[in-house]
Amino acid sequence: MGRYVIRRLLQAIPVLVGTTFLLFATVYALPGDPIAALGGDRRLDPQLVARMREQFHLNDPLLVQYWYYIRDILSGDFGTTFRGVPVSSLFEGKFQVTFQLAITALVFEAVIGVGLGLWAALRRGRWQDQAVLAVTLLLVSIPTLVSGFVLQLVLGVKLKQNTGVDFFPVAGIQDGMRSYLVPGLVLAGLSIAYLTRLTRTSLMETLRADYIRTAVAKGMSRRRVLGRHALRNSLIPLITYLGADLGTLMGGAIITETIFNLPGIGQQLFQSVYLRENAVVVGIVTVLVLVYVLANLIVDLLYAVLDPRIRYE
Repeated sequence: MGRYVIRRLLQAIPVLVGTTFLLFATVYALPGDPIAALGGDRRLDPQLVARMREQFHLNDPLLVQYWYYIRDILSGDFGTTFRGVPVSSLFEGKFQVTFQLAITALVFEAVIGVGLGLWAALRRGRWQDQAVLAVTLLLVSIPTLVSGFVLQLVLGVKLKQNTGVDFFPVAGIQDGMRSYLVPGLVLAGLSIAYLTRLTRTSLMETLRADYIRTAVAKGMSRRRVLGRHALRNSLIPLITYLGADLGTLMGGAIITETIFNLPGIGQQLFQSVYLRENAVVVGIVTVLVLVYVLANLIVDLLYAVLDPRIRYE
């Protein structure tokens, strides 16, 4: 197991290098001068522009600029913005907000998605199964922008007016984890639909397997067949999807954080792209790639727990 973990971590190095280089090349190859854009409509002093371009190595070839960036990253320095603000200071607290939002969405996704998929698979062909498929189709069809505002109004405003209790605060993060419930549900909406269908399909295929019919023929109880054999063997594709979706949830929280006014990394990424703060954009995506790589490593290690036939040594 230890050698496998080391090998996977070594395999992540070219992934990180390739991803960051492609992003770096894309961001820094955009037309226009980001230094000149700092002045807006006012023309900056040419000497100041030349000095800043020299400071941020903008006059060097792309590969040289990338080398300076990688060198700083390896030393733990994400650089500074064109306005002189350390990039690491912009990350303070924001990744925690986005991570908590993503984890909340992942919990909703796992509980609701797997639960609905299991319920539909056990009632295959009945009206309950058709209802679940219709609900998932509805979730896929509704944009996050629409579902966010609707749930914010219904759960965060109307429910509070009718009951007098603020079950789902949506004004900020001062109420702790409760503030992430509605945003997390909105962020998880699309993933719930996909995971529900994946669970339903995977479990239905497992229930048709020969060893399941053999277990039933031997008199094993229905609950034990489902819990010990069918559901456990159906979890591998579900765990794979959940692990890959963690990075997707963190990277796709821009709209959700904007609707619910959450000061996460999504809002920071949007503002940095708009302001052409290249170092911030590349730094944020680099951390997101690290989260994605680590999540997939954890998923691979869970395979051996779910299926004893899988060995890494």
